[in-house]
Amino acid sequence: MGSIADIYGDLETDVSEEEFREAVEEKVEQMGGLADEETAAMLLAHELNEGEVETVADIEPGMDEVKFLAKVLAIGDLKTFERDDEDEDGRVINVEAAAEPARVRLAFWDGQRVDIDAGMLSVGDVLRVKGRPKDGYNGLEVSVDKAEPDDDATIDVEPGDGSTIDSLTMGQSDVSLRGLVLDTDSVRTFDRDDGSEGRVSNLTLGDETGRVRVTLWDDQADRATELEPGTAVEVVDGYVRQRDGSLELHVGDGSAVDEIDETVAFEPDADPIEGVEIDQTVDIAGVVRSADPKRTFDRDDGSEGQVRNVRIQDGTGDIRVALWGDKADKEIAPGDEVLAADVGIQDGWQDDVEASANWNSTVVVLDDGATTPSTPASESDDGHAGLSEFADDGGSGAGVDTESASAGNGASSDSGGAASDGAGGTTAAERIEFTGTVVQTGDPVVLDDGEETMSVETGERVQLGQQLTVRGTLDGDRLDAEDVF
Repeated sequence: MGSIADIYGDLETDVSEEEFREAVEEKVEQMGGLADEETAAMLLAHELNEGEVETVADIEPGMDEVKFLAKVLAIGDLKTFERDDEDEDGRVINVEAAAEPARVRLAFWDGQRVDIDAGMLSVGDVLRVKGRPKDGYNGLEVSVDKAEPDDDATIDVEPGDGSTIDSLTMGQSDVSLRGLVLDTDSVRTFDRDDGSEGRVSNLTLGDETGRVRVTLWDDQADRATELEPGTAVEVVDGYVRQRDGSLELHVGDGSAVDEIDETVAFEPDADPIEGVEIDQTVDIAGVVRSADPKRTFDRDDGSEGQVRNVRIQDGTGDIRVALWGDKADKEIAPGDEVLAADVGIQDGWQDDVEASANWNSTVVVLDDGATTPSTPASESDDGHAGLSEFADDGGSGAGVDTESASAGNGASSDSGGAASDGAGGTTAAERIEFTGTVVQTGDPVVLDDGEETMSVETGERVQLGQQLTVRGTLDGDRLDAEDVF
């Protein structure tokens, strides 16, 4: 019978050895002598071990019962609730646990929570858990049937892990995360099912590993209006949810967003502009070459909307970006380095493609609080576009003509231009070529190339936002256009 004792010794089960031996005898009898005791013991061991998983990552909500090891990362407060069919209130304590590379919430119900209240469970303990998995409010959750400390097991994950954006995982709670405020939105209200009014706002945080959208609920919603882009903050006791396939960090009752006095680095991981395609959602980072005035318009429902176009250039090309709604009010000027994240690529004017930055996008001017990549796209290992290494003659002509930069003022001399006066100046009637975006129609037309504006006399009909190249004679501060193309 020694072999049965060995098989039982390898089991992790609540069944006593005496009960196991009785079950082996019953199994032998059921099989009519087709299996000896050792074979029957092995069959029973397989049945008892059914549901055991290698790691937390292998747990699925549809499983009937699972057994696994996990380390305690955080222990929540006791919560009470009313049961529909009982006089006594129910009680539950939620415990955050993990086994690399995933996390899970453990729900200790009623009597089991007494052990936690008594201090018998601590952060850092490794537990051998048996329970029933399900989809919980914050992701995967296991209702614990039994949990015992395993002092001999080790799990290489420490409380406090997950403090960077790229290490956030679905279902995490009690998250503390430090980041740089990249963008903020206004507070919105909504009606709950119980008739009460809810409040919500959003901000976007970035750190050296990425960026994440933060949703602030009710009393916390005002923080989005109190914080300026470029502010370093720490989110305390946040929780992670998923929306449209992306992780979000939520801040509610018991959570906080506090300003901190330290530097947080952020480096945008942008897509090369020349490679974007229609119907994609991409991140664009580059230098603003031109910025049009804000325009207002009437929507079909009678409300007023607003939009502003800017042109952004990186090391691979340039693209027009439409800033809708509140984003049209952002202080963005030519020469600014800008990140436009989660923008949609669509058909633009004159068969060109353009990017659309709506409520779900993030638009931020990168300043001293952020770092920007300086590697040209042609040299980058990941193919992402750099910001500071772009060619002035790249894209669709928004940059200065580099062949005649010596003419100064962003305009280029052609072969018929006036000669220098020997003192670095030119004669009054200078023939030049200028490329820019129409920022004013009428008389005169005004073009902006991102570095300067040019007043142009022309009889051609033009539109706001149109990209033009004009060639003619410069008289004073106006260009008398002979060619417009």
